[in-house]
Amino acid sequence: MEYLILIVSLLFVLVGIVGSILPALPGPPLSWIGLLILYTTPEIPFDYWTLGITFVITLIIAILDYVIPAQGTKRFGGSKYGIWGTNIGLIVGIFAPIPFGFIIGPFVGAFIGELIYDQSNSKRALKAATGSFIGFLVSSFMKFVFSIVLLGIYIHAIWEFWSVWF
Repeated sequence: MEYLILIVSLLFVLVGIVGSILPALPGPPLSWIGLLILYTTPEIPFDYWTLGITFVITLIIAILDYVIPAQGTKRFGGSKYGIWGTNIGLIVGIFAPIPFGFIIGPFVGAFIGELIYDQSNSKRALKAATGSFIGFLVSSFMKFVFSIVLLGIYIHAIWEFWSVWF
């Protein structure tokens, strides 16, 4: 039974890493759930501090995941239309049948949103769309790094488990 729990928790951590790149999946929360499942194994020593600290960081990153792309749009001179366009473009990009739609969607959404706001200023719209894209990349990188850290914590816990037995 313990091996099944170890496999399921590893799958959650790995899907969390993939989800840190694909916006359709909540990456760090899935990785954290993998750690939570791991610590339900009786042989793994339960560390409340590790789970608590990583939970708080996971919550902060989940909130920042929505804030950073919108702030990137705003910081590069975008309006509320560009911010809404970024969010709508992200959702449309996930379901669009084009390759890398989740990357292209926020950029195009911010661009279209800014053009709706001010049709005469395409240079400003392009700048706001670039800010959206940079914000998306920063957010994805942050989630990816944290998910890798959670994988490291998982490997460390498993390493301690195996070193006791072998």
